[in-house]
Amino acid sequence: MAADTSSGGGLSQLETHYKTFITEQDFAEIAGAGLNFVRIPLPYWAIEVRSGEPFLPKTSWTYFLKAIQWARKYGLRINLDFHALPGSQNGWNHSGKFGTFNVLYGPMGIANAQRSLDYIRIIAEFISQPEYRDVVVIFGITNEPQGTSIGLDALSRYYMQAYNYIRKASGIGEGNGPFISYHNGFFSLSQWADWLPNADRIALDDHPYICFDSQSSAPMSTYAQTPCTTWGGLMNTSMSAFGLTAAGEFSNAVTDCGLYVNGVGLGTRYEGTYTPGTWPAIGSCTPWTDWQNWDSTMKSGIQQFALASMDALQNWFFWTWKIGNSSASGVVESPQWSYQLGLQNGWMPKDPRVASGTCANQGIWSPPLQAWQTGGAGAGQIPATVTASYTWPPSQISNAGAVSLLPSYTPTGTVATLPPPTFTYSSGSSVKTANAGDGWQNPSDTASGMVAIATCSYLNPWVGTAAPPSPLCSSGVAARAVPDPLITSFPRQS
Repeated sequence: MAADTSSGGGLSQLETHYKTFITEQDFAEIAGAGLNFVRIPLPYWAIEVRSGEPFLPKTSWTYFLKAIQWARKYGLRINLDFHALPGSQNGWNHSGKFGTFNVLYGPMGIANAQRSLDYIRIIAEFISQPEYRDVVVIFGITNEPQGTSIGLDALSRYYMQAYNYIRKASGIGEGNGPFISYHNGFFSLSQWADWLPNADRIALDDHPYICFDSQSSAPMSTYAQTPCTTWGGLMNTSMSAFGLTAAGEFSNAVTDCGLYVNGVGLGTRYEGTYTPGTWPAIGSCTPWTDWQNWDSTMKSGIQQFALASMDALQNWFFWTWKIGNSSASGVVESPQWSYQLGLQNGWMPKDPRVASGTCANQGIWSPPLQAWQTGGAGAGQIPATVTASYTWPPSQISNAGAVSLLPSYTPTGTVATLPPPTFTYSSGSSVKTANAGDGWQNPSDTASGMVAIATCSYLNPWVGTAAPPSPLCSSGVAARAVPDPLITSFPRQS
């Protein structure tokens, strides 16, 4: 897009999208649909870009600030999801660039992780301010990292360091900053059981989809209880074994049919055209995408699946509120992914509370959570033996080896601060500016930012598999900026 020099091209197209795709009207409709949260993806370039990175810097932040205003106005809360990290955490297009993933993986894996942690800290400082902390109440720190390739140990250390940064910004205890939401990294929920006991307000994020597995031509009506039997027990167990567990994404899709559901130009498993791999063709996707001709049986089947999903998952976010019209056909081509389209056409419930009891046989988890899990007594008192097992950084990362031999950054840079909005009001005959915060909650959080060492060499953040630079740094300069692992002291109490 940045290279598109045609009339109307370039990165300015993105701002046109920001201005027109999601507006205040959408927030009003979301509230009117009986929903109480919005999950909003935010990329790292909302904060900054570095030399040569082809993203539109800072503009998306302006529109996120509008989202905070609209959420406040319509009584909604925000789950802010850090969705695109430098180098990519999963290699998928929604991480910023399709291809390789380079966070905690490969020769730039530690440098990209260092930089990502800085951005997590910057976001946490902003949303922990009293002006925003009652609206932005969940912070998903990294969307869908490729945990099974990264490894559970390295991912856990990264998550622990993020926890330290966030709680240093927010303080400990209910009302001090957001719940910290961790994606399960595609590990089973059970592998996170009892992780970080006594951590202050953490949540486990699962994205349960059945549409990306083996495909079936079975009619929609046969999936009526599938969410109950597939997900209900897992969520119940995790609510007890880990604590707050939520489905950060789910959809109504039971096949991978739909325009670009798998990515641009990648085809579908259902029609046998998906790459990579070999997939037997099941049939045509038309019956699954031609929503204008769905009959009452199809619509009822989708609604039943939606209700069962809501009840089984208990704490959930539907992906996504809205799908744009195809520029070719002029209509939505992935209908089972649009909550709004379902409301408009009769396959989504007008009140999601009617989902309660759909999975009557699976025994919904019985609250409450333990006090420390919601910021009460004992919150933040993680045993020293646990924190000692998750020191940062890891000594090695996958597909690269020893961290001491890899490019890394040094904490000597200036830390960016996210700007607040400007509000004015009349007071008597004068116009005054309202206090919207200064972007930084904890003035004692004064550590410098991670930046390149002038005399060391670095690879492209999205390099993929490659050998580290050799020599890593010029003669007389330390070959690594990675500190020895340290146990971070307790965040401040507030």
